[in-house]
Amino acid sequence: MKGLNGKILEVDLNHEKSNIVAIPEEITLDYIGGRGLGVKLLTERLPFKTDPLNPINLLIFSTGPFGGTTVPTNGRFSLVTKSPLTNGIFYSNSGGSFGIVMKRCGYDGILIQGALKEPGYLLIDDGNVSIKGASKLWGYDTEKTLDELKKIEGKNTNSLMIGPAGENLINIAAIMNDAARAFGRGGVGAVMGSKNLKAIVVKGGNIKVEINDRELLKKYVKVAQDKIKVVPITRSSLPMFGTSALVNVINILGMLPINNFQKGFDERVTQVSGEEINRKLTQEHEGCYACPIRCGRLTKAGDMKGKGPEYESVWALGPNLGIYDLITVTQANYLCNKYGIDTISCGGSIACAMELQEKGLLTDSSLKFGNDSILKELVKKIALKEGIGAQIGEGSRILSKNYNSEEFAIHVKGLELPAYDPRGAIGHALGYATSNRGGCHLTGYMASLEIFAAPKKIDRFTVAGKPDLLVLKQNQKAIEDSLVICAFAGWALGLDYYARFMKAISGIEYDVMKLLEIGERIYNLERIFNIREGLGKKDDNLPPRFTKVPFKDGISKGHVVPLEKMLEQYYYVRGWDKDGVPKPELLKKLGIKHI
Repeated sequence: MKGLNGKILEVDLNHEKSNIVAIPEEITLDYIGGRGLGVKLLTERLPFKTDPLNPINLLIFSTGPFGGTTVPTNGRFSLVTKSPLTNGIFYSNSGGSFGIVMKRCGYDGILIQGALKEPGYLLIDDGNVSIKGASKLWGYDTEKTLDELKKIEGKNTNSLMIGPAGENLINIAAIMNDAARAFGRGGVGAVMGSKNLKAIVVKGGNIKVEINDRELLKKYVKVAQDKIKVVPITRSSLPMFGTSALVNVINILGMLPINNFQKGFDERVTQVSGEEINRKLTQEHEGCYACPIRCGRLTKAGDMKGKGPEYESVWALGPNLGIYDLITVTQANYLCNKYGIDTISCGGSIACAMELQEKGLLTDSSLKFGNDSILKELVKKIALKEGIGAQIGEGSRILSKNYNSEEFAIHVKGLELPAYDPRGAIGHALGYATSNRGGCHLTGYMASLEIFAAPKKIDRFTVAGKPDLLVLKQNQKAIEDSLVICAFAGWALGLDYYARFMKAISGIEYDVMKLLEIGERIYNLERIFNIREGLGKKDDNLPPRFTKVPFKDGISKGHVVPLEKMLEQYYYVRGWDKDGVPKPELLKKLGIKHI
């Protein structure tokens, strides 16, 4: 397919060898690239019920046909693996320039298996592949690692790396992308650490993307750029405040989780809002490759500098812990990046520990909601597996089980929930429960409809039609992650734009329905993978707090999530049986076989 190189780099760390493998045309037609390609390869290649931290597990990084073109926000790329936190399939997405350089070196993806005998890093230099020793780098934080790699390999490099959290196989460890971007969730950093792989470095590369009709693409891109410039979210809100613009918005709606999701509103939230960050901390605005939105920010908090914090990080390390000191929250975010820790799961797991302490189940008196004096040191203890940090780093599910109090772990399938209390948006709640990767807001992002009226506002507390809309949104996100394009482009654009881009790039006729069918195929293959690994209907659930305990105050007062009522309809719309298993006729229609 034009737009892709048609090959991936397979790296065997056990034998320190690599080879180039052609991607069959039928796979790119059925799954495109990015997330879809990774899901297909993982399902075919990974042995049944592999321990995620066994070297047999695969790390699959891949880009899509949009990467390296002029399509707006095409600098994203995907990671697919099996998660140590959820024990199921995990897909993640990151930005910057790494994926573009990888593609310029001739590869649509990198598939990594096995483990090195000693710490090392993978170097891809203009298509030349080698493995170099990294014993000196082992133990370094991500910033120091990046600095050292640039000294060794040159400034014009892009790197993925793990910090001490990944080295120590922490369940909530991230893979950092040039030290400040991330494949953040699911413990993917622990998978990389289990392979003794400190970093992946790419540089050079001059292979251009083959495009079927450059003039047609230029025409479509111009229309898209003009649209991005007039939609308020992409024109002003995201460029000015980044994702932290949501802090005040979600709090006002009474669904910003406070103190481990015990409340949905607090007046002090304004102290850590996007407006305050922009006024007090922002030094410079920045963005990913080929991005006109530029939602990133360079900030300075006290004596520390870094990138962010994003909305989810502000919330996870702030209001969800009862902490409202902006400097402390921002510095804790910087430290999570340095140590290579997922900020959402970090905050969610600390919040679980704080509620265990509040309920008298955990005796450490310092673990109190609102105690900002312990936060930065606690992040360090998590990364280094010291004291209570070792328990928190296992994630809230395991932490709560240690105290026979699982009701205080706010997760789905082991993945801590992000910054939208599901009682405040019923369709969004169903999205949490049915996400193939666990408690994820992005997998369907019903909040766009229920909260932000994009493209149309629907009542956030009603059930009718939510399962149908969620299925559509989940399929849409699966194809977007496979093309690959940033989710924020979707605030202005949509599948009709992406179908036109695909026609111009590949020369193949695409329309919205064809793209949605590919997304449906990807989503169902992920479901099949999870079922074979032991996940199923029992895991399409929410913590009892959301189905049984209503909000006591605020705009969302009195609401709970009627999950069972929606789940039955969701399975029906999906074409799954009553146990949540895709029916044979659906798999046949989608061409999913040989499972």
